[in-house]
Order: sequence, then C-alpha cells, then structure tokens
Amino acid sequence: MLLVDDILLFPYRSLTFILREVHRAAQEELVGESEALTVSLSELYMMLETNRITEEEFEAREKEILDRLDQLQEAEAASPRETQEDEGPQADAEGTEKPREEGEGDDSQLPDS
Repeated sequence: MLLVDDILLFPYRSLTFILREVHRAAQEELVGESEALTVSLSELYMMLETNRITEEEFEAREKEILDRLDQLQEAEAASPRETQEDEGPQADAEGTEKPREEGEGDDSQLPDS
C-alpha cells in the first residue's frame, strides 16, 4: 500500500520540491542584489571622497541606490517568513516526513494562562 501511495503522491511532492527550490533561489537573488547595492553605495562614497564625481552626481546616484534598497527591504518585510509551524510535518527532498523533535510544535508544553 505504501508503494501505491508513494507513486500517487510523487507528482505532488516533486512539484512542491521544485517550487521550494525556485523560492529559495529567488530569496538568494534578492539578498545578492541587496549586497551588491551596498557595495555600490560604498564605492560611490569613495568616488566622492576622491573627487572623481561631483556632489550633484553623488546625490543623484545615492538617491537611486537608497530607493532601490528601500524597495528591497519593503518587499522582504511584506513577504511572509516560512516557519516550521506553518509547514506542518517537516519533509525532506524525497517528500518523506521527518519525525518532529520532542515538544516541537506541541502546544501541551505551554503554560496555562
């Protein structure tokens, strides 16, 4: 019976795995873009200090970079964080469930109010 269940659920588990990997890659790309913008801002400050750009050029570029950083931070704050409680039982790449640790996701450990 378990073999039949695995065969029937394979497409769902595969799709779930692929979507999680795409989501993870997108999150890494956003982090990479944020770091690149931070580096660009540092380089911009160095260019101003060495008089390679004018004050006006600096202000215009700084505004663009800071606006983009703000957009990234707002997008990050708006996206819900995945938590283990929301996902239910943990599953590995093959879709098999991992056992929960003792007390993990268990409300019986909470003190009475």
